[in-house]
Amino acid sequence: MKLVATPRIEFLRSLTTEILHNYGRGRQIVAVGGNEASGRTAFADDLAAVFDEREHPVFRASLRYFQRSRAAQDAFGPPSPERHYRHAYDYQTLRRALIDPFRMGVATGFVTAQWDPDRDTWIEPTWLTAPVDAVLIIDGEFINRRELHGLWAYSIRIDSEPENEADRLYLEEANPRGVVSALIDNSDPLLPRRLFLDSC
Repeated sequence: MKLVATPRIEFLRSLTTEILHNYGRGRQIVAVGGNEASGRTAFADDLAAVFDEREHPVFRASLRYFQRSRAAQDAFGPPSPERHYRHAYDYQTLRRALIDPFRMGVATGFVTAQWDPDRDTWIEPTWLTAPVDAVLIIDGEFINRRELHGLWAYSIRIDSEPENEADRLYLEEANPRGVVSALIDNSDPLLPRRLFLDSC
């Protein structure tokens, strides 16, 4: 379906063209990072809509649905910003249920959501398969942390100031601005723009 041509959509079309030019063949994963206030989830949703407009197979997922249970998090001690940063997410399950099978091949099933953090319960799995050429767009906080390096073909950071101590710890330890493929100013969601480190 053709999308309405707004400045935001035109920006996303340009970004999609860049991604498809470099990573248009095979199974590719695009990561969209940023804190909750940055608008990263809406950005990832709209980027997926542009891939769909191009009729390129696209799937959406969020780290939000690959968190540990509250009981599992409590095993790492009382709530704190550091506990949230280091232990809130279940990256092993993320890789086992989504990342690895998505990258393996056409017949391998994967799930895009594993845990409901609001209800603190498992999500009944819906197993999906994808064609040979497909893109998975996954968003989340801390998505460019060191142990996830190498999983993403293309990574985006929606830039913003840290909004809490966990976010500040992530920025200091992982330096996501220095490792992503594209740094985006989304402070005006209608007019996103590309940033470059020497101009920040």
